[in-house]
Amino acid sequence: MKLRQKIIFLAIVPLCLAFAAIALVVRHQAVELGRQQRATIEAAYLASKNAELQHYVDLATHALSHLYDTGRSDDAIKDEARRILADLEFGDDGYFFVYDQNGRNIMHPRQPELVGTEMWNWRDASGSFTIQHLIERANQGGGYERYLWRKPSSKTVAPKLGYVVGLPRWGWVIGTGIYLDDVETALAQVDRQNSGHLHQTMLLIAAIALLSALAVGLSGLLLNLSEHRVADAKLRQLAQRVVRSQEEERARLSRDLHDGISQWLVSIKLQIEAALIRINGTPEQAAAARGAFEKTAGQINGVLAEVRRISHDLRPAILDDLGLAAALEHLCGEWRDAAGSATAIVFDNEGDSGDLPDVANTVLFRVAQEALTNIARHAEVGEIRMRLYGGRSLVMLQVIDNGRGFDPGQVDDHSRHGIGLRNMRERLEAVGGELAIDSSPSGTRISAVISRHSLFPHPHA
Repeated sequence: MKLRQKIIFLAIVPLCLAFAAIALVVRHQAVELGRQQRATIEAAYLASKNAELQHYVDLATHALSHLYDTGRSDDAIKDEARRILADLEFGDDGYFFVYDQNGRNIMHPRQPELVGTEMWNWRDASGSFTIQHLIERANQGGGYERYLWRKPSSKTVAPKLGYVVGLPRWGWVIGTGIYLDDVETALAQVDRQNSGHLHQTMLLIAAIALLSALAVGLSGLLLNLSEHRVADAKLRQLAQRVVRSQEEERARLSRDLHDGISQWLVSIKLQIEAALIRINGTPEQAAAARGAFEKTAGQINGVLAEVRRISHDLRPAILDDLGLAAALEHLCGEWRDAAGSATAIVFDNEGDSGDLPDVANTVLFRVAQEALTNIARHAEVGEIRMRLYGGRSLVMLQVIDNGRGFDPGQVDDHSRHGIGLRNMRERLEAVGGELAIDSSPSGTRISAVISRHSLFPHPHA
């Protein structure tokens, strides 16, 4: 995976994880809120039903009060009470029922087949002793009881909330109830609505996350394409610079060979040919021929020196044999000999830089060469100080002069004059180094810094 793809991946993954965390939190909160809403609605429904049931039973006891308060307990008064209760109905499934203390059904207007039935041990669909519980609740002063009972309108068993009170002198338990299946239906509708809203919210979060990831990916792709075009342009410029530098180096080498070695070799050839003609002549001509051979030998020494100079410029052998410090010191000595007494140059070596790879040694040596070449062409200096420092984390080469200085920004922007500085900077960037230039009218300091970590990223590998 390429670096840009990794960056885009590392941008999208945390975004998706954040949306996933948000979705989980939202889902948890929505579920909790739905549970609380359901409980609130259920409590409100039940409170309403409780009040409604108690109101119905109060109406029934008021309707019987004129009979019960007479103090009579004969069958006639009880028959009248049963008739009144049988006429008290509400809704399709609202009615009153009566049981005695032994669980025998006294009245049931919707299920007359139960009248006279002993139901003390009767169980509902859940296995609960419903009649026993109702009688017990009535003997405790009245109250509510939940159980399962057949609904008259649908002929199906449904949950029911009953409210009972006792008439102790008659031995009766009077009660009524409200079926709760409509409450369960309403609560199920609330659950479905909450579930639907939660599903829509999750889909919305997923859509936002997907669009955000696509936006990040598209932005990364556009940035990648833009950076790719910029990189291609820079690569083409770099290739052109490399070709131009190669052609310039070839032209310089051609000039050195033509203007120096080639002319010397032609002169040596002519002198040797003339000496060969004279050597077989008179003694004076033979003596002149020997002088010509001696002069030719001196010129051959000059040719050899020129070959060594060109070879040294291409790749100094001392850099491979003795290392960077010795090569830089030798370079300073050559420069000192060429400049004469007009310019003083000092070389300082601090720390240990002997463990650098060849490519780093070559880069720093070329930076020093380029710096001295620029000084010779433009600086008009009287003193140069070259310093090589080898530390634990970095290696630094500094070239400091007291010349007239220059504006680094203008030189970098110049298409021709900035080639040397660009070459130094690009050489250093190739090995993970940096070039710093500090110039003023009182002098210039060029610092080339290479981090050891960039050269040895895995020292324990």
